[in-house]
Amino acid sequence: MLPAPTPDALVHSQRVAAHLRTLIDAAGGWIPFSRYMEAALYAPGLGYYAAGAMKFGAAGDFVTAPELTPLFGRTLAHAIAPVLAETGGEVLELGAGSGRLAADLLGELERLDALPARYSILEVSADLRQRQQEILARDLPQLAGRVRWLDALPAHFSGVILGNEVLDALPAEMVHWTENGPLSHGVIVEGEAFAWQDRPIADPVLRARADALDLAPGYVSEINLTADALIASLAQCLDRGLILMIDYGFVAAEYYHPQRHMGTLRAHYRHHALDDPFYLPGLCDLTAHVDFSAVAQAGTAAGLELAGYISQAGFLLNSGLTELLMQTSPDDAAAYLPQANAVQRLVSPAEMGELFKVIGFGKGGIAPVAGFARGDRRHSL
Repeated sequence: MLPAPTPDALVHSQRVAAHLRTLIDAAGGWIPFSRYMEAALYAPGLGYYAAGAMKFGAAGDFVTAPELTPLFGRTLAHAIAPVLAETGGEVLELGAGSGRLAADLLGELERLDALPARYSILEVSADLRQRQQEILARDLPQLAGRVRWLDALPAHFSGVILGNEVLDALPAEMVHWTENGPLSHGVIVEGEAFAWQDRPIADPVLRARADALDLAPGYVSEINLTADALIASLAQCLDRGLILMIDYGFVAAEYYHPQRHMGTLRAHYRHHALDDPFYLPGLCDLTAHVDFSAVAQAGTAAGLELAGYISQAGFLLNSGLTELLMQTSPDDAAAYLPQANAVQRLVSPAEMGELFKVIGFGKGGIAPVAGFARGDRRHSL
């Protein structure tokens, strides 16, 4: 049984649904799923990330790595500190969520005497931006002057660009492969509800990608052109430094495996993963796993150097996660055990350690990144 929404939350979802129906009507009765996902997540004042509902942590819909333990952000600080020293650059975080990662990362960089002159956050959600400002002002008031919020990517940037669970929330295209070739799996209105309907693919880039995959009739899955475009934009603005993207996903051979014939699209509501993306629009997060092969191709096509591709467990362990954990004495069970349990979730193959991956891109001839030193899987891309 799913938790029932509060009366106010239900009214909000009804407003979001009405907005989506208006979009569909204005488009002639059908929209591609990417347009539905974009509006459901980001419509100003309505979308999941644009409205004020709690999203992260035990009271929200899901828990991300920074909410599990500060060791995640502290370990990333050790991973990127050499790049900051080498480039004399800054940090740019994409979609900073609750702000927890920024606080933990900046705090550890301060302890390492490796603070960047500026820490920028690109955040499209006014609600989340406010929460980030509050947590940073509370936890790191001495560093408030180093943090700024952006509305768009800078024209030029040197340093480290970081995105944790960003790519999975980008609006994806849904494609249905049929006996007559691939079709766009879009959204219509049936009564007061939403339903799937196929139409011919109008975008030649999407059509070419779908044709190249050549999947069996009946297969339904995602192709995320928005992720490709984001990587290309990051490549254009980065003058020298490192791009690190952390997310759950697979290489193409796993992503489009015959057994994954219904795709990876999920709705997340109060710590439940649902197959129905139309459930309570505006109250559910919508995500699709990342095709890291496509991300790698987009990066190299845009002139980036592939710095590495590895499991989250491998990257964190290579970057010193265990050593940071051991700074808390095992004899202090009250302090040590919660951190040890969180670390287990971060690195266990049965938890986040294997499903989550880290892909890195360099530009300007930066030195090899220690996080990819052992267990690099770039050959699999």
